[in-house]
Amino acid sequence: MSTQTFTVTGMTCEHCVRSVTEELSEIAGVTDVQVALDTGLVSVTSEQELSREAATAAVDEAGYQVTSWN
Repeated sequence: MSTQTFTVTGMTCEHCVRSVTEELSEIAGVTDVQVALDTGLVSVTSEQELSREAATAAVDEAGYQVTSWN
């Protein structure tokens, strides 16, 4: 298992959280997504290391932007 953590901007409500969670959950191998609305911090647990490209594309699809990787 691998966990990647990054910051997403533009989220303002629980609908935003659900959208980001849903898009990231569709990536093959993802087993858990945790989003902290107040900080924009997103943690994704997956069977193998999540590619930055896949995560960024999923967040973009939800309508938000990855601003930094932790």
